[in-house]
Amino acid sequence: QQKQQQQQQQLRFAMALAFIVNAPPPLGLVHSSKTGVQQQADEARRLHAQSETGTETLRHGCTAALAFGTVASLCGRHAARRKTRLALRASKADAPQSSAGRRDCISGTVAALAPALALRSTPSDAIAEELVEVYFGCGCFWHVQHEFVQAEKRHLARSDSELTSLVGYAGGLGGARDNKVCYHNALGASDYGSLGHAEVVRMLVPPSKFLPMAEEYVKLFDRNGSRPDQFGDRGLEYRNLVGLPGGSSSPLMPQLEEASQRYGNKLEFQAGKGSDGDVRALVYVMDTKKYPFFVGEPYHQFHDGFNIGEDYPDTYNNLTQKYVKEGKVR
Repeated sequence: QQKQQQQQQQLRFAMALAFIVNAPPPLGLVHSSKTGVQQQADEARRLHAQSETGTETLRHGCTAALAFGTVASLCGRHAARRKTRLALRASKADAPQSSAGRRDCISGTVAALAPALALRSTPSDAIAEELVEVYFGCGCFWHVQHEFVQAEKRHLARSDSELTSLVGYAGGLGGARDNKVCYHNALGASDYGSLGHAEVVRMLVPPSKFLPMAEEYVKLFDRNGSRPDQFGDRGLEYRNLVGLPGGSSSPLMPQLEEASQRYGNKLEFQAGKGSDGDVRALVYVMDTKKYPFFVGEPYHQFHDGFNIGEDYPDTYNNLTQKYVKEGKVR
């Protein structure tokens, strides 16, 4: 009789879980002949399936339903082990029946359902978040690109085929000349410096991940707000700037300021007016719509750093050919 009561308790618990996901109870706990408790649970589950709530649960509970298959298997195994233990105990002296099997089943069930319930509670916009275009300027763009490529892999879990960090030019009043912006050249054709642009690295990021990327930018500066090549490369081509949708009025601006505060509050931010001068520890915040990004030449993509000995692996340098072949760089 005690064994039957414990099995009914296990069955009630399994029925309650089945009620949540509108799934059948674990077969390992169902008797060959239905008890009154089972019949009541079956009827309740049938009515639940017909209700609007039941339909909604079924529509949005696929993950939990899949996890319930694991739950049923766990409960079935616990029931089988418990049956063996009870048989051994029956051959010995009479002793109070332990409820460890039921506790094990409950613990296993909760543990199995926890990841599924966590997934069900994840907002859909966190899974399919729209990417925004941002860019960062901090002196020569060779080293900066490498740092942000590593940041994309670390913070955004992107592979070599998914990287969006590309070097280029932005922030000038001159826009493009002859529909192009070029690096310094002997002919001075569409020279980015003469157009007022700075060297930048552009990337696409989900807004929820902008803060760690902004932190990577702030960490490029020393405690005095000097960039790595502060006393080497000088001029408006190497000034500090950040491009955000909406500029200094962007919803991302507070995160940029927070990143700076986390690392010594060593930078000042100012709305850029275009073709701005080069000032130490001052970062111009540009509106990416008004001051768009112009992608740089293949030669400058995935290039070694500007410092002597700052050579990167061939696997990094060879990404240029890959991106040219894919049409991402021309």
